[in-house]
Amino acid sequence: MDRSSAGISGKYARSDNAYNQPNDHAASSMRGRYRNATVKQGDNPPHTATRRNAFYHSSALCSSQYLQRRSVNPAQHFNALIKPEIMDGLVSKSDSFGHRYDGRDHGLYASSIKKYTSASKRPLNRTEQSQLIHLLQNFTVTRSWNWRSLTTTFHSLTSAGVFTPHKPVDQRVKLTQTALLSRLFDAITFKCNQKPQARDIDARGIVNLLWAMAKLVDNGQERTPEFKKAVAALLPHANTQKEQLVPQHIANLLWAIVKLVNNGQEQTPGLKEAVVALLPHVKTQKDQFIPQHIANLLWAMAKLVDDGQEWIPGLKEALVALLPHVSVQKVGFNPQEIANLLWAMAKFVVNGQEQTPGLNEAVAELLPHVNAQKDKFNAQDIANLLWAMAKLVINGQEQTPELKETLATLLPQVNVHKDQFNPQGIANVLWAMAKLVDNGLERTPELNRAVAGLLHHVNAQANNPQEIANLLWAIAKLVDNGLERTPEFKEALAALLPQVVAQKTNSKPQEITNLLWAMAKLVDSGQERTPELNETVAALLPHVNVKKDQFNAQEIANLLWAMAKLVDNGLEWTARLNQAVAALLPCVNAQKDQFIPQHIANLLWAMAKLVDNGLEQTPELKEAMTALLPHVNTQRDQFVPQHIANLLWAMAKLIDGRQAWLPGLNEAVAALLPRVNVQKDQFSAQGITNLLWAMTKLVDNGLEQTPELKTALAALFAHMNAQKEQFNAQGIANLLWAMAKLGEFVELGIVTSTFESFVYRISGNLQLSEQEIWMSLWGVMVCCARLFLDSHAKNNVLEKHMGDLFTRLKNTSPNNEENQYTIAMAASWLGRACPVAPHYQAIISKPQTVVRDQLQSCFPSLKIEEEKSLKSLPPVDLLLPDHNIVIEVQGPFHYVSGDFKTRNGSTLLKIALLQKAGFEVFEIPTNTLWKPGSIKRCVDQIKTRMGIPPQDHGCASLNTGWQSSDHRYLTAEAHLEKQTGKSKKRKRKKKKPITA
Repeated sequence: MDRSSAGISGKYARSDNAYNQPNDHAASSMRGRYRNATVKQGDNPPHTATRRNAFYHSSALCSSQYLQRRSVNPAQHFNALIKPEIMDGLVSKSDSFGHRYDGRDHGLYASSIKKYTSASKRPLNRTEQSQLIHLLQNFTVTRSWNWRSLTTTFHSLTSAGVFTPHKPVDQRVKLTQTALLSRLFDAITFKCNQKPQARDIDARGIVNLLWAMAKLVDNGQERTPEFKKAVAALLPHANTQKEQLVPQHIANLLWAIVKLVNNGQEQTPGLKEAVVALLPHVKTQKDQFIPQHIANLLWAMAKLVDDGQEWIPGLKEALVALLPHVSVQKVGFNPQEIANLLWAMAKFVVNGQEQTPGLNEAVAELLPHVNAQKDKFNAQDIANLLWAMAKLVINGQEQTPELKETLATLLPQVNVHKDQFNPQGIANVLWAMAKLVDNGLERTPELNRAVAGLLHHVNAQANNPQEIANLLWAIAKLVDNGLERTPEFKEALAALLPQVVAQKTNSKPQEITNLLWAMAKLVDSGQERTPELNETVAALLPHVNVKKDQFNAQEIANLLWAMAKLVDNGLEWTARLNQAVAALLPCVNAQKDQFIPQHIANLLWAMAKLVDNGLEQTPELKEAMTALLPHVNTQRDQFVPQHIANLLWAMAKLIDGRQAWLPGLNEAVAALLPRVNVQKDQFSAQGITNLLWAMTKLVDNGLEQTPELKTALAALFAHMNAQKEQFNAQGIANLLWAMAKLGEFVELGIVTSTFESFVYRISGNLQLSEQEIWMSLWGVMVCCARLFLDSHAKNNVLEKHMGDLFTRLKNTSPNNEENQYTIAMAASWLGRACPVAPHYQAIISKPQTVVRDQLQSCFPSLKIEEEKSLKSLPPVDLLLPDHNIVIEVQGPFHYVSGDFKTRNGSTLLKIALLQKAGFEVFEIPTNTLWKPGSIKRCVDQIKTRMGIPPQDHGCASLNTGWQSSDHRYLTAEAHLEKQTGKSKKRKRKKKKPITA
C-alpha cells in the first residue's frame, strides 16, 4: 500500500556520520584561515609573548609539536595527550591570567587531540574517550576566551569524538561532557550577544561552530536549552557575515543547518533566514565548488525539501545552477558522494522536481560511475543507491540499459556486504528491491540471493517502528511478486511480529498503515493466519481509532483495503475491527478531494468487500460512498484497467448486497463503461471476469441497456476468446454464469462459441470447488436451452459436459434452494433420476390471478391448475392439463433490465425445460395487460392454441387502469396495488452472491 497503496513514503535514507561530512581540514591551505581550526602561529600581540613561551615549555605544547613532527605508534600518540601535567599547565595559565586569559592554549591542546584522531583516521574509541574525559574534568572554559579559542576548541573536540555518546552510557563521562558543553555554549552565546558586536567574530568560526553543533546532535547528543540558545545566537551572524563566505564555507554551513533541521531544530529563529541568505551565493559561486561541495549542497537542499520545508526563495534557482556541474565534475566524485548525489536526485523527483532542467542528465551521467566504482561502496552507500534508483523508477524514470546495468552491478554487492548493513540499511535495501520488482525488475538469482542474505539478518537486529514497518512491507511485496517462503523468510516474520506488538504505541500513522497492509498482503498471498499474526493485527487496530485524524488520504485508502483483505481471508469481525472501520469512514468524506484514482478504486472495492463480509450498512458508509462516486466521473480518464474492473465490481457488489442505487452511482457506471471499450486490450483475464460479472449483476439489478453497455460487453467478448488460456477455473465458472444470466442480451453465436471454447476446461478439472461446478452446470444448461429454443437443436458436446458436471454433483447434498433447483433441472434435462426433492414455495401473483379469472369466466368448464410443479421443475403459473398448455405470466424480473423483450437465462431455461417435457408454453408479459383489450387478445390466442376457433365467448372486458411513465422498473403488482389498495408481493428468488 502507494503512499500509495496499498503502499510506503517515509524517510528511507537517513544521513549518518558518513553523509556529507564537511572536510575536517577546513581551509587548510591559506594563511589567515583556520588550519584544523587552530589559531595562527605568529603575529601575536607583544604582551602575550611571555605567556606563549611559558606555554610552549609545557607538556601540552610538546605533545602537540610531537604529534605534528614525528611518526610514532598510536598508543604513544595518545599517551602523550593524557599526561596530567598537560592539564596542570592549562589550569595554571587560566588561573594566572584570570579574566585576561583568552583560551588560546586550551584551543591548541584541543587541536592536538583532533590531529591525533585525523592521523588515526577514526574518532576516539570508548576507552580513549573515557581516559581523556578524566583529564578534561578540569578543562575550564570562560567567557573571556576569544573567538578563535572558542571555535577551535569546540570544533576540534567535536571532530575528535570527545562528545560522542557511547552505549552503554558511562555516567561519569556523560556528566563531564554535559558540563564542558554547557560552559562552551555559554561562552559562545555570550560572545554572539555582546553589544556592540565582538570584533573578532568571523565567517569561518561561525561555519565551524554550526558544523560542530550539527555533528553533536547527529551523533546523539541531547539538544539542551543551552545548545538551542547558542544556535539561535549564531544564526544572525551567519546572515551578516554572508559576503565573507567562500565556497567551502557555503557548502559546510548549508550542510550544518540542514543537519540541525533534520534533528529537530527547525523552529529556531533565524534558521530559514540563514538558508535564504546562503542560496544566492550558491548560484553566484557555482563555478568554484569542488565535487565534495556539490555533493554536500545538493544533499542539503534535498534534505530541506524532504523535511517539509517549503521551496523557499532561491532554492530552485540554486538547484538549476548546480545540476550542470554534476556532469562537468562527474569524474571527481568519490563513491560516497555518488551515492549521496543519486539519493538527492531521487528526493527532488519525489518532491515534484522531475522536470527540473539538468536533473535527468545528471542521473544519466552518474550511473556509469556506480558501475566503475562498484567495489568501493560501503553498505550504507549501497542502501542509498538502491533506494534512490527505486524511487526514481517509481516516479517515472525510464529503465534504461544503464540503469539496469547499475542494478545488476549492485545486487551482488548486497550479498558481499550483508553482514555490514544496520537495521535501517536492511529495511531500505529490501524496500528498494521490493519496489523495483514491483515495477518490472526481473527476479534474477542474484536478487534472490541478496534477499535471502538480508532476511537472515533481520531476526538478529533490534528495529524501531519505522524499520519494522518497512521490513514487513517489503517482505509482503516480494512475496506478492513470487518470493519463495524460505526458512529465512519464516524466521524473519517470526522475529518481526512480536516487535510490532511490543512497539505498537510508538508506531506512527504511516507505520500502522504499512504494517496492516503488509499483513493483509501476506495473508492474501497464502500466508497462514497464525496466532502471532492475529495477535499483531488485534494489537494494531485500536491505534487506528486513536490516530484516525492523523491519517492522510493514501493511508485511509490502504487501511480500509487491508481490513477488507483480512476479513475476506477469514479475520473474525471483532469490536476492535468494527471500531477501526467506523473511525475511518468519516475520514473518507472529510478527505474526499484528496483521493487519487487508485485510492478511489481501492476504497470502493474495500467498502464493497466489507459489506459482502457482513459490515452493517451504516449512514457513515453510505455518506462515504456518496462522497466518492462523483469523483469516479470526474477522474474517469485516469483510471487504469484494474481500477475500472475493481470499481464496476464494487458497485455491482454493493447493489447486489441490497444497497440502494445511491446518488451518483448511475452516473459513475455510465462514466466507466466507455472506458472498458477504450482500454479493452489491456484487461487481464481476471479483469475481464470481474467486469463481465459486474455488468451482469448491475443489469440484473436494473441497469438500463444502453449502447455503451452493449459496446463494452462486445469488447469484452472479443478479448475474452483471445485470452482464453489465461482464465483459471473460477474465472471460467463466472464467465459461463454471467453469459448465461444475460440470456438473449448476448447473441446466440457468441454464447455457443464461447461455451464450446471454455467448458472443456471446467469439466475436466478435478480441482473445481463445488460452487464453481454449480455455476458451470447452470451456465451450460442455459446455453443448451437457447440452442433448443432456437431450432430444437441438440449440442452433444455441451450435453456431455452437462452430464459430467451433473455426475460430480449428484451425490452431494445441496445446502441451499438454488442449488437444489439446479440439480433438479439438470436431471430433467438429461432424463435421469432426480437425486433431490426440491421444495418450491407457491406464490400466486395478482396478474396471474387476473389471467386465471378471465380464462375461467370465458370457459367455466376449463380445468386450470396454479403453481403446479411438473417433473420436479419449478412451478408454472397456470397449467391447462387437458390441453398440455402452460401459461407463464412474466413480470419484469424475467427480462434483462426489465425491458419485457430480452428474456434472461433463468426464464429461457424454464421455458426450454417445459417444452422439452412436452408442454406448449404461452408467455404473457405483464406489461401487455396494461393496454385496453389486452386480456381479450390473450384469451383469443390461448383459445387458438387449444384448437377452439375465435368467436365471441362473452368474456368481460377488463380495464385495469394501470399507467406508468416508466413501466420498465414498475412491476405489475405495484400497478395493482395502486388500483386495489392491496398488494401481494411475489418474492424474487436471487442467486447467492458470487465472488468474482
